[in-house]
Amino acid sequence: MNLNNEKIFYHIYPLGFSGAPEKNDFYSEPINRLEKIIEWIPHMKYLGVNALYLGPIFESVEHGYDTVDYFKIDRRLGTNETFKKVVNELHKNEISVIVDGVFNHVGREHFSFKDLQYNKQSSKYIDWFNGVDFSKKSPCNDPFTYNTWDGHYNLVKLNLKNHEVKQYLLDAVKYWINEFNIDGIRLDAADVLDFDFMRELSILVKNMKKDFWLMGEVVHGDYSRWIKDAKLDSVTNYECYKGLYSSHNDKNYFEIAHSLKRQFSKGGIYENMSLFNFVDNHDVERITSTIKYREDLYNLHLLLFTIPGIPSIYYGSEWKILGRKGSRNDLDLRPELDVNHMNSTSETDLINFISKLSQIRKDLKSLKYGNYKEIFVKSEQFAFEREINNEKTVIIVNSSKNEIILNEHSIPEGRYIDVLNNNEKFDLRNKKEIKINPNTGRILKKI
Repeated sequence: MNLNNEKIFYHIYPLGFSGAPEKNDFYSEPINRLEKIIEWIPHMKYLGVNALYLGPIFESVEHGYDTVDYFKIDRRLGTNETFKKVVNELHKNEISVIVDGVFNHVGREHFSFKDLQYNKQSSKYIDWFNGVDFSKKSPCNDPFTYNTWDGHYNLVKLNLKNHEVKQYLLDAVKYWINEFNIDGIRLDAADVLDFDFMRELSILVKNMKKDFWLMGEVVHGDYSRWIKDAKLDSVTNYECYKGLYSSHNDKNYFEIAHSLKRQFSKGGIYENMSLFNFVDNHDVERITSTIKYREDLYNLHLLLFTIPGIPSIYYGSEWKILGRKGSRNDLDLRPELDVNHMNSTSETDLINFISKLSQIRKDLKSLKYGNYKEIFVKSEQFAFEREINNEKTVIIVNSSKNEIILNEHSIPEGRYIDVLNNNEKFDLRNKKEIKINPNTGRILKKI
């Protein structure tokens, strides 16, 4: 039984969330903006969250993914003592802490790259980077060029085959665990990380903390490679991210049903693997900006909390805030928010719905650990079953504007209680029927 499936995540992008300046000046005194997270703990607990994934928190140039110092909290967020205090408060409230590990690349202000710029061919760090070539200039007018992440020359690709580089990064991780007592790392750009490095990292952290959690950011590819070969615990499920919203936008549940059957049904390619499920994050448009019909937000979240895998909520989307990608940056996806202001000025019905879903998920082992079996799929209706041992749960969603009526021919016959809707009871024997209202769903536990 994979205890990772107990997790319900909240995802915060700290630099935006806390209202930090867009760029680091590297001389200002630290400001303890990260302490703002403590104010949000009651909100997270109401949502049912027991794990917090924090975007980049270490000293960087701009957005956090251009790391300058792996051993120091970004001065725009506070100090190392600030982060210790935050972690302690989260742990007191039984919330695990997962941080972003940016190991594929560093920022141009990192000491090793500055040394390369200054000492050029004589730099002892020349082999710390991938693809250094002194026969050409970089677009930043360096007397050499180098490999980057996705063509961004402010993100200098590290050479993870270099023993010194690997040891430097692994020492940073040891420091994070010993100094801050973190519970896991989300590996940024895991789809381009060296597999040998990830395996070494996994061995290190599991020896230090048996239940330490490693999750990889992988957009495309066979997710099982990162779980089986790189020894990660989880991988971002971008396939279902897309299917969850577009199945509603296109009124086509066949899309998400196809992905779920392919991934998790008996013999599925990710059967018994715990993928990281989400409806938005810091890199994609807010779900309320993506979804065509706001009434579909409820069935979308119902699916998020009942399909196989680990659900995650991105801060602010529970209030249905909007956010679209800009032509130059992602600032609109990563806004500063105040929890009291949001609760007093924004809709809270989705928050209440998520809170209910979290509790149901915690109560039902079948939703966390059960196998997956499709019952039926139509353009605007979808039903599947999760089962473990003697616990069986049937999930039904109806995205149409019309009420639908189901009988024992549509759902396995038996007696059920709808744990989502006031514990309403149904006896689907002897041709009894069950109604599903427009744009709603049911979570039916067999009794």
